[in-house]
This record gives sequence, structure tokens and C-alpha cells, in this order.
Amino acid sequence: MQEKIKILNDWINESNNIVFFGGAGVSTESGIPDFRSKDGLYNQKYKYPPELILSHTFFMNKTEEFYEFYRNKMNSLKYEPNITHKKLAELEKIGKLKAVVTQNIDGLHQKAGSKTVYELHGSVLRNYCMKCKKSYGAEFIFDGTGIPVCDCGGIIKPDVVLYEEGLDDETVENAINAIANADMLIVAGTSLTVYPASGLINYYRGNKLVLINRDETSFDKRANLVINDLLGKIFEKII
Repeated sequence: MQEKIKILNDWINESNNIVFFGGAGVSTESGIPDFRSKDGLYNQKYKYPPELILSHTFFMNKTEEFYEFYRNKMNSLKYEPNITHKKLAELEKIGKLKAVVTQNIDGLHQKAGSKTVYELHGSVLRNYCMKCKKSYGAEFIFDGTGIPVCDCGGIIKPDVVLYEEGLDDETVENAINAIANADMLIVAGTSLTVYPASGLINYYRGNKLVLINRDETSFDKRANLVINDLLGKIFEKII
């Protein structure tokens, strides 16, 4: 393990265009539950399956029940960035890290200080009226009850990508460009099973592909360096 940490640090020192691609495992150490682990949201019992609740159809047809679940399970305002978020912000500040591409919607990368963050699945921090497009902050949603309604009477929707919805084209394009031009790609905290997001790492053309994840992934054989451990343990050793 020490040898792998040394290689990781050496590559970071050698690189000046690093991109970080992260999933739910980046935020679990802040206390935010993931979706697919044995203790994740998808393995808990609800009136409806979470995959159904977090779908566009459910939002449109059972909006109040959607928001009951959303407020209870998706409120990230009470959580703080962990060592991984903070180290990435530091790497960006010194000019090493050029972009964070995240599948998370919690806003913790920005809270830690990261500036260039491409949120593939949107963010709970942004909400908009479906009628007039007026923007609302997360507190307006999470501090309220029932269906949040705009001044114009329209229903307010979180700016998150629900099932049955496509990714934002501009965000995807920016993420692809960042990954394609990176001289080092660090992929961490993701099982790489969620498409199309996970397919974006195929655009990386360099020879410093690092996979850091607690469990093995189907992409491990393609990586130049694989570290199976908790992210916090690894990132606290990044110099």
C-alpha cells in the first residue's frame, strides 16, 4: 500500500492537468448514505421503491409523496466536506486539479472550496419553477412542507436528474473535454455501474488512470493504478 501511495503522490507532482471523477463513496465519509451498498437507500424498505420515487413520472404524478421522501433522504445541508473534498479543493487552488466531475448532488465539493465542478446529476442546491423558471435555494425546499410553489403558482422542481431524464448536454460536454485533455484521471468512490455517467472515463487518453474504491470495479484491469481502500485513508496521505 505504501508503494501505491508513493506512486499516487509522484504522479500528482508530475501532473498539471488532473481531473477527478467521483461517485457516492466520496460523500459517504461525510455521513451521506449511498444508494447501492447493503445499507444504501435502495436496500431500505419504503412504501415505493426509491428508484420509482426518484423518477420523473413519480415526481409529476405523486409530487407531494416525492417531496416527503426527498426532504427526508436527500437533504445534504446538514453535512460537511470530508478530507477528500478538502484535498481536492487544495489541489485545484495550487493549479494541479483542473476539474471535478461528480455524480453526487450534495454540493460538498463547492462547500469545500472547489470552483470547477461538473455535476452530472445536478444539485439539491438549485431549484427552479417549472412555469416561470425562477430560481430557489435549497433552504426554501428543505425548510418547507408539502409541495413547494413559486410566487407565480408554478411547482418548484429540484435541479437534479431524475430517472427517465437525460443529463444536461453542456455539463456532459464540459466533463468530456476535461477528461479528454487530462494528463491524470483519478476515479474514486464509484462502482462505475451508472451509465451514461461512468462511460465518460472512456474519453481519457493518458497513462495515469487511478481507480480508488473500497471494492473492485469492472474497470480495474484498465487502470494504471488501483487502490482498494477508503478514500479518506488515501487522501489524507496526499502531499
